[in-house]
Amino acid sequence: MKRVLKLYVNGEILEILSEPHKTLLEVLREDLGLTGTKRACDLGTCGACTVLINGKPHLSCLTLAADAQGKEILTIEGLSQDGELHPLQKAFVEQGAIQCGFCTPGMILTAKAFLEKHPHPSEEEVKKAISGNLCRCTGYVKIVEAILSVARGVKEVPGS
Repeated sequence: MKRVLKLYVNGEILEILSEPHKTLLEVLREDLGLTGTKRACDLGTCGACTVLINGKPHLSCLTLAADAQGKEILTIEGLSQDGELHPLQKAFVEQGAIQCGFCTPGMILTAKAFLEKHPHPSEEEVKKAISGNLCRCTGYVKIVEAILSVARGVKEVPGS
């Protein structure tokens, strides 16, 4: 039986009719058309489905959409402002950290949450912070460089 869900996604309050067993990943992709959040392992081991809920990284494949009601959800689509890419998005492009792009949304959102709490991290801290996000293309060097370039260039991550 479907029920009304009221979700706050990317700054908008949205009401949808959904089954109570649907994950946040399913609702974002299938019901709201926000396909930047990637479906991969469905086990919570790869990080491709990472979104920010109340500013913290969450695996949307393991989160029931009903449990996200009343919380602020940020997906990669909501990160840019007024058509301007977020500094992390720009850095990933400039540093060549995107490769196939599949892990990029989850990686960027994880990095955003991390940099908001640790604006001047070491390379090791960045590596640890993104350790739950798997990338099969880059070997992480360019990803770490992109995150560190933002940390070095900006005192606070814009959009926080």
